[in-house]
Amino acid sequence: MNDAASNLLQRLRERMDSLPAAQRSVVQAVLDDPGAAVAATVEQLAQQAGVSMPTIVRTCRSFGFDSVREFMLALAQDLAVRGSYLHRAVLAEDTAGDVSNKIVHAAVSSLTELGRRLDVEVLDQVASKLAAARRIDCYSVGAASTFMAGELQSRLFRLGCTANAIFDAHQQLVSASTLGPEGVAFVISHVGRMPYTLEAARFARSQGATVVALTQPGTPLADIADHLIAVSVPQDAVMRVGTEAYLAHLVVIEILMVRLAQKLGPVATRGLAQFKQLLHKHGFDSAEYSGATEALQDAADDERGMQFNGGIGHGRGE
Repeated sequence: MNDAASNLLQRLRERMDSLPAAQRSVVQAVLDDPGAAVAATVEQLAQQAGVSMPTIVRTCRSFGFDSVREFMLALAQDLAVRGSYLHRAVLAEDTAGDVSNKIVHAAVSSLTELGRRLDVEVLDQVASKLAAARRIDCYSVGAASTFMAGELQSRLFRLGCTANAIFDAHQQLVSASTLGPEGVAFVISHVGRMPYTLEAARFARSQGATVVALTQPGTPLADIADHLIAVSVPQDAVMRVGTEAYLAHLVVIEILMVRLAQKLGPVATRGLAQFKQLLHKHGFDSAEYSGATEALQDAADDERGMQFNGGIGHGRGE
């Protein structure tokens, strides 16, 4: 590693305050998420920093690099040497403020990039399939995807759709054998390689069901699906499925459910309003429910008190 390339992250931090405002914005964008900066195009980095593409080139040259490519190679090498196991954007010496800012910014950047890459035509096609489906079974494997499948099933249920969340391998096969041409197997797996879920997806498709996959592009699950909702986020430093993947999947589910509600029409929206009102009035966390339970408790206390006083009075009469 030459002199210009060595300790690049440290030099970026040390020189940032002395740079012109536009170049300072570029350096800040790189420091906020070095991993994403390495993977970004010049145009993407310029958009993120709010500067022109020539400013990116000038910033790289000001640190001794002839091209953006050389700068990014040095940045990648520096990241590889430092190798944080905390978070892809966080260094061991970062302050609490740095950690907070970097993680929030990394999440926001990841979701912004998701918005650019999402195929809205596929989302619309999937929403149409869900609206017409006789039954929708959500397959998952592992803690992260099982949480997502449960969330999806709950949202579908509230929209009046017949839906199940299934994480057991044998039950997934049973489901796949009974879905048929009017059913949808909605498979959620960010990793997209678990053999028994892949087998269930293949079998569901062989029986005529529509297979929807929420996964990364290029996975075996993506290859099986009739409709691929592709989600790409930067690799997490700690977990195979990190926080940014969680957020991305939840946002995709939100988009899909809102679009589905639009397709289902007023019946679905009225149902959602009724559910909200019902839970507000009778849910465990509602003021009405709390007041009712407190009233019941007070009545029970009063009754016990009357029984106690009556017992004392009876004893005195004896």
